[in-house]
Parts: sequence; structure tokens; C-alpha cells
Amino acid sequence: MISIQLPSAIALVVTPTQFEMLVTVNRDLKLERTSTGELIVNPPTGGESGKRNFNLIGQLARWCEAYADLGEGFDSSTGFQLPDGAILSPDASWIRRDRWEVLTPAEKKGFIPLAPDFVVELRSESDSLPKLQAKMQQYLDNGTRLGWLIDPQNQTVAIYRPHKDVEVLQNPQMLSGEDVLPGFSLSLAKIWLK
Repeated sequence: MISIQLPSAIALVVTPTQFEMLVTVNRDLKLERTSTGELIVNPPTGGESGKRNFNLIGQLARWCEAYADLGEGFDSSTGFQLPDGAILSPDASWIRRDRWEVLTPAEKKGFIPLAPDFVVELRSESDSLPKLQAKMQQYLDNGTRLGWLIDPQNQTVAIYRPHKDVEVLQNPQMLSGEDVLPGFSLSLAKIWLK
């Protein structure tokens, strides 16, 4: 496979149809599309980030099994087509059962046409913090009810909630799913480990 490197000043713009075609033939790449059509190619993470994300997904998956009647959880390979037209893939996410059940079978198979109720972005060393912060705000602007931006490098968590200022926690050991994910607590002990 031939790869191309573009300067950051050059943006590749694709239509939703072109994006879907690109994703179909490049299943090994994590691709996203902004609301203005800009193509975003996310490189694979390294071992430390992969290990952290595995721990995070495992904790969320156990909660989802225990509270299966509340909704559905998703990993980082799931694309969400937000109301503003962006197609994004959070590191982990969750949708309330009633919102999931109104989707058609075709909508459930493709990019899910809504913003998740809950999203997590886990910053890897190659991620730009300002870009992740903008992505988190974009989720909120499109209907997400709770978002966590976990930054292992700085051991901080930024908590995003609608109509509230972003709350930044320094070195928290536990996060609450609040009323969005009742009964869910995320332990950060292994996520902070190097």
C-alpha cells in the first residue's frame, strides 16, 4: 500500500458518500470526517495507549452487561454520523436503549446517525490536545450528555456536560457515570500506570 503525507495546511475534503467508500476499502484505517468534510486519518496507537484503552473498554463492557436494559456500548471502531454531518469515532461510547431501539436495521449496521449519550476520548501521545478538546465540544454540541477526555500524560480528566463549563480533575482515581450511566464508576488506576 502506498501512503501519502500531507502538510497540515492541506486538507482533503470528501463527501459523505466518498467517505463511506474510503472506509469500505480501508477497513484497517481509523478514518473520521469533520462536519465540513475534511478527512481525518488517525494512526494506530502504541502499546501503552492500547493497553489503557483495553482497560477502559473492559470496565465499560462489564457495566454494560450488568445493566444491559439501559443501553448499548461501543468501541473505537464505531462511527457516529452526528447531526452536523461529522462522522467521528470516540474511543468508547454508549447509547440509551430507547434511542438505539428507534434506529432501523440499516442505521444500526452503518454509521450510527446520532451523537452518543456518553463518549470517552483517551489521549495518546500523538494526539493534539486542542483537537481533542474541540472534538469533545463537537460531541456536546450535537447532543452528547456526558464526555470524558482522559489525558494520561498530564493525569487529568476533562468532564464535558451540556450547558456547563468543562470540569478538569487532577489525578482522579475514580470517575462517576453520573445520571447518564447510573452505577458506573471508572477506575483510573491502570490507566494512569505507564
